[in-house]
Amino acid sequence: MNVIRFSDLCAKGEARGRRVFIRADLNVPQDDTGRITEDTRIRASVPCIEMALSAGAAVMVTSHLGRPTEGEFKPADSLAPVAARLGELLGREVKLVSDWTGGVQVAPGEVVLLENCRLNKGEKKNDPALARKLAALCDIFVHDAFGTAHRAEASTYGIAQYAPVASAGPLLAAEIDAISKALASPKRPLVAIVAGSKVSTKLTILQSLAKNVDGLIVGGGIANTFLLAAGLPIGKSLAEPDLVGEAKAVIEAMKARGAAVPIPVDVVTAKTFAADAPATVKAAADVEADDLILDIGPRTAALLADQLKAAGTIVWNGPVGVFEFDAFAHGTETLARAIAQSDAFSIAGGGDTLAAIAKYGIEKDVSYISTGGGAFLEVLEGKTLPAFEILQKRAAG
Repeated sequence: MNVIRFSDLCAKGEARGRRVFIRADLNVPQDDTGRITEDTRIRASVPCIEMALSAGAAVMVTSHLGRPTEGEFKPADSLAPVAARLGELLGREVKLVSDWTGGVQVAPGEVVLLENCRLNKGEKKNDPALARKLAALCDIFVHDAFGTAHRAEASTYGIAQYAPVASAGPLLAAEIDAISKALASPKRPLVAIVAGSKVSTKLTILQSLAKNVDGLIVGGGIANTFLLAAGLPIGKSLAEPDLVGEAKAVIEAMKARGAAVPIPVDVVTAKTFAADAPATVKAAADVEADDLILDIGPRTAALLADQLKAAGTIVWNGPVGVFEFDAFAHGTETLARAIAQSDAFSIAGGGDTLAAIAKYGIEKDVSYISTGGGAFLEVLEGKTLPAFEILQKRAAG
């Protein structure tokens, strides 16, 4: 994917003395007092900011936070806590600037944080007048917020249309490289894990991947619908019987290419959905009418683990069981550890997937962990993200 990389501009000295506008993703969780409870996204934004400062640029950074009403400022919507944390991480004061669309005072070697961009009227609808105002603030626009790459908004898309130069920051560039390596030019076999509660929410992803992957592992409620498609009983498990036809079509599409959707041979069941519910391992064909399937069984997990260890590329989205309950976490843990042990290039994304990676402490063993939930899913669906599209267009002149 051909885009202008901000790192290249800095290396050539083209950012020195220039006004650089960085769209970061600083949308972090906070408690009721406004204290930041998890700062991964802020820490992830630091390399781009430091790159710009080291290059001698006058640096402006903005982000959305929460879901404010455009034009109506409330203290809870302010980036003030983010400015304080960013200042700690950068080892310098980071001034927060309000009402900034008309102009920003910032000198080379300085950095300011521009108040929540979603407070600007026209931001979400990508109003051209607002986009032009934002573009007029800078000489170089840097998109470094993959989590917003699937949205065409004024601070993500419109500004990239009109800024003198539009580039990808190091975080966004890393996502582009990882996605290209995993999906555009993968080392084979390419195995994807797609799990979640409903086929309906991941149907387009399953259909898109079925055209490209060598193995498609399904888990969670999605797997239950595939068990139904294979003619197996699922008791009172979560499933979507009306989508059995679509599940069969995915199985057939894979089979036609000599690929497969492995159907579980054993499962872990319970009579109630609870952390302390007794867990029973049984053959997939032996599920009773009052059973809930809450995990894949050990035989299935071992077979899938072998497949993952032999893969060339792994794409992972979603735990395969109710991993929050320890009795129903063995399947997800077995696959997570197989991914960690595999020599494959692995890319993982989605909130529950990241929680599983953290639970089993395998962060360093996954080749690339994607920072954007919705954007990652849209890439798996085969969509071209608006951010990628406009940056490619600008790079082509």
